[in-house]
Order: sequence, then structure tokens, then C-alpha cells
Amino acid sequence: MGIETVAVYSDADKDAPFVKAADFSFYLGESEPSKSYLVISNILKAISETGADAVHPGYGFLSEKAEFARELSKAGISFLGPKPETVDLMGDKIRSRAAMEKAGVPVVPGYEGESQEHSVLLKEAERIGFPIMIKASAGGGGKGMKRVFSKEEFLPALESAQREAGNAFGDSRVFLEKYIINPRHIEVQVFGDSSGKVIHLFERECSIQRRHQKVVEESPAPNLPSELKQKICEVAVKAASSIGYLGAGTVEFILGEDGAFYFLEMNTRLQVEHPVTESVTGFDLVEWQIRIAEGVGIEKLTGGKSPSQSGHAIEVRLYAEDPENEFLPSIGKIELAKFPEIQNLRVDSGVVTGSEVSLYYDPMLAKVIGIGKTREEARKNLIAGLEETIVFGPITNLNYLKAILEHSEFVKGNTDTHFLEKHKVVWEESGEEKEAVLMSASFLANRTVKTSSVWDAVGPNGVWGEIS
Repeated sequence: MGIETVAVYSDADKDAPFVKAADFSFYLGESEPSKSYLVISNILKAISETGADAVHPGYGFLSEKAEFARELSKAGISFLGPKPETVDLMGDKIRSRAAMEKAGVPVVPGYEGESQEHSVLLKEAERIGFPIMIKASAGGGGKGMKRVFSKEEFLPALESAQREAGNAFGDSRVFLEKYIINPRHIEVQVFGDSSGKVIHLFERECSIQRRHQKVVEESPAPNLPSELKQKICEVAVKAASSIGYLGAGTVEFILGEDGAFYFLEMNTRLQVEHPVTESVTGFDLVEWQIRIAEGVGIEKLTGGKSPSQSGHAIEVRLYAEDPENEFLPSIGKIELAKFPEIQNLRVDSGVVTGSEVSLYYDPMLAKVIGIGKTREEARKNLIAGLEETIVFGPITNLNYLKAILEHSEFVKGNTDTHFLEKHKVVWEESGEEKEAVLMSASFLANRTVKTSSVWDAVGPNGVWGEIS
């Protein structure tokens, strides 16, 4: 697009690929987010000193902080996201529920009143009927969220949720929702322009989750009747239109076994899984964010045509974590990182050989997206891509992801938010195999490889002979 970029970075990220990829870079501060990425004044200083005129907020940190958007507006800087008041509204789970109810958008039966008295909340829980979910009003990412199946469990779970919410968000308020049995998590990508026009770019299935964090995302959603799909997408547009939404956003729904669906929340930013939508629509969503901030309308972006969905895409998140040890983050230097470049596979990676995985930030290393004319083709392409992915150093969830994609119920498209709880996902690998592969990787990482293929460099006996 001919736009020069400035990367802001902390101590931990000084050698990160994104810093080297940008035209300019600016040091923000120490590795702790509270001393770098979360300090608004530091980012304003970076803007001032580099002459930047717009900010892409990314996925986390300040991306959904209305205060940040307001400060940028005061400084005359474009925020590539919605209006601050929209960020405020949708970031408050209680107010957003009320706004959606007023707009006629179905919401899960629940309680979002002001009272946080335990006796009042218990009474409301009994009115709604167990099982219920306790959720943090200012929350996200599963923090302050508790599932309760009986009256006896309620008060201990409530105290725990309020304590967790207070620690994580500085706001201990909670609200209650009816717990939907075996639900699916369906989200819809929406875009709004400055004229008030809002459209959807179809749905994504995000049901396979672990501790309320998405693991696999795909589009189109499998086994979703076309009539129901159309209705969900229309309601998403209605929800976004009712608040005058501007830019990229995602309306998330919970879908019950009976076909009833309910508003869950709205993310006022680009989602981690946006490549899935890009792969089936052909649109670059980041470019759209920029164009809309420049005042370009939806009609021009779509060429005056209704967007269409073509083919299938499935994304998995490659993490530096240990599935055999409660998925604890795995830190350290990446001795070797090799991502495949093959047809019908997209890899969005944040690391290279030599990168350090620290404790300071989310340990996601890459997003790997399989693309195909059909779901089965996309699934097979993704598995083939994962089989050619090499990361040595920190332990990763690579084999765990492959096992999910190969599970018979996933192949059938039978997914819900309890998939990983209900089904045994087997990803075993023997210790001897690990040791041999690590020895080979260590050798290769310290050797100049003149071929594009690591395995060509190894040869039938080469590395093994030298190691032995």
C-alpha cells in the first residue's frame, strides 16, 4: 500500500522479526507490559518522534482500551478501530448485554443488574436455573469465569470469580448467564464504514477451546444449516448497526443444540483468526481497516458486490507450551524454526531461528492455516503443513494440534466447546524419538545448510553417522 511502518518494541522484543520487518522502530521500555506496551504516553512519544499519523492496535494490550483511542484522537492520530465510546460499551459485558437486548438481539437468559450482593446473586441464579455461568463484567480470556451446576456450589464459585476478576481487571463485578449445554461458538466478522453501512464477511467456527481459549478456528462452520447461518449473520449485522459500528469487529454467539443462538460478546478489534476469513473471501482485512479509517466506504471496498464465501480454511495456533505438563508455557531460545512454504498453506509466524520465547507475553509462535476447495482438503493441507513444521528449543503443542485435526469427530465436523473435555486426543511421542530428533536439530542449528530442505542436508546417513 506504500505506507511506511513504525514498530514499537520492548527489551524482550528488540530482535523480534516484526521489528526488523518495519521501516522504523521505536524502543518503548522494559519487558514487562506495564512498563512498555501498556504505557500510553510512551506510544504517544513514539508517534510524535517518528511522525506517524495512524496506529494499528493489534490484538491485545491497548487494542480494546477506549482511553488509548481517546488519547490518539486528541493528538489528531487515526486509530484503526472503532470509536472510543463503542470500545467502552462493548468492553463492559453488562452494558453490552443491555444494549443488545434493546436492539432486539437474542441474549442468553441471565442477570446483569447493579447489585453484587451474594444473596441477590444467589436468588437470581435460582431464578435463571442451574447450570449457570458466572462471568467477570470487565473480563475476557476466561478470567473470572466459573461454571456452576448446583446451589451448593454457587457461593464458593462466586467468591472465587469475584476475586479472580478483581485481580485480573481491577473490577470484581460479575454477571450471570444461563449455561447452554454442549454449545457451539460461532462468530461473525463484521465491518462498518463512516456512512453507517455495516456488512458481514460470514462466520467462523471457534468451538474447539481449552480453558475458554480458542485452539482451532475454521470457515465456513461445518454442519451449520444455510438458513441458520444466514440468520446468525443477519443478527450480527443488526447488532453492529445498532451501535453505529466503525471498522473491523467480531460478534460472537453461543449456539445451542436446539438451534437457538445468543449474543455472547463483541470484540472491537481484528481477531487472531482473521486469516480464516481472508482465505475464504479474498479480502485483506487489515487493508480494509486502513481504507475505512481513510474514509473509504464499504461499497468501494467490495466493488459494489455482495461478498461471497469460497472454499474452506482451518487455522490452528502453534504455542510454546507443554501438553504433557498441563500446557505450561515453555520458554527459551528457539534453536531451529522452519515453517513450510507449500501451496494452500498460510503461516503467520512471529519467530525465527534464534528467537527467544519469554514469560512476559502470550507464547503463541505462529498461526498455521490450511486452505482447500473443501473442508477435507483444507484439513489435509493443514496436517501436511504441520508435519513439515519444525520448531526445536521450547516444547510446542504441534503434535497435539495434529491429533485434534486427525480425530474422527473433528473429521465429521462434530465440534462443540467441550470437544477437548469429551474426547481423548492422543499425541504420544516416545522419549527416544525426542532425544534423537533434538540431537539432530542441535547439530543442524550449528551447521551451515546450503539446501532449502533440512532433510536433504541430513541425507540417509550424514548427520546420524556424524552424531553416532
